[in-house]
Amino acid sequence: MKIAVISDSHYDESSINAVKKHLNDVDILLHCGDGAPDTKSLTSDFTGEIYAVRGNCDASNEYPVERIIEVMGTKIFMTHGHRYNVKYEYNTIFYKGKEVEADLVLFGHSHKALISSFDGITIMNPGSITFPYGNDKKTMGIIELDGKNKPNLYIKEV
Repeated sequence: MKIAVISDSHYDESSINAVKKHLNDVDILLHCGDGAPDTKSLTSDFTGEIYAVRGNCDASNEYPVERIIEVMGTKIFMTHGHRYNVKYEYNTIFYKGKEVEADLVLFGHSHKALISSFDGITIMNPGSITFPYGNDKKTMGIIELDGKNKPNLYIKEV
């Protein structure tokens, strides 16, 4: 099972189009906010499942602020991150992950790609597919699950 994680597309059609070429072998697409409605542009080309959360720049209440999904026995908590101060620290979002007993915590907001594991929880920020932070590149995250081993997570340039 392969999951693509994107965030902070900010309604930029060229960025969404750039992501499309990376979805050929993906089963699930997760959007961590700030452009959550951009996932609608992918539905004609992408046949897998799509889940999105609302970010601080998303006006529509169509998407939840947080959500939990379970894939192949892996519990995934996703949010945009603006309510957890992720531009400055990760303790708050880590403890939210502990509270909901998540295996993976996914968020965006800071536009800075990150994968970090501690005490049984892995947190991932896929970075931004539109406006990268500093000298970073435009990135997305990939999660590979086989139901037997720990999830394999990595960051991929878009």
